[in-house]
Amino acid sequence: MTLTNEKKKDVIEKFQVHQKDTGSAIVQIALMTERINALTEHFKTHKKDHHSRHGLLKLVGRRRKLLNYLRVRDLKKYREVIDELKLRK
Repeated sequence: MTLTNEKKKDVIEKFQVHQKDTGSAIVQIALMTERINALTEHFKTHKKDHHSRHGLLKLVGRRRKLLNYLRVRDLKKYREVIDELKLRK
């Protein structure tokens, strides 16, 4: 359910704005999306894992808030991130 260091590093390198960027909204959204996708796969086999489902819902809410922030700050980047991560609006 957690991301490996290599997977996290790949996501950061793909979405970073500058060389030392590890915490911008875009990177955080991408990392949360990876975690959400991993949890979604986990629930296909563990349907009754309600504690993890609660964490998933919190992650989705946190990602939604970051996406709203990005939409207000930079609409062009928001649309690029949505398309790149294949998220619904």
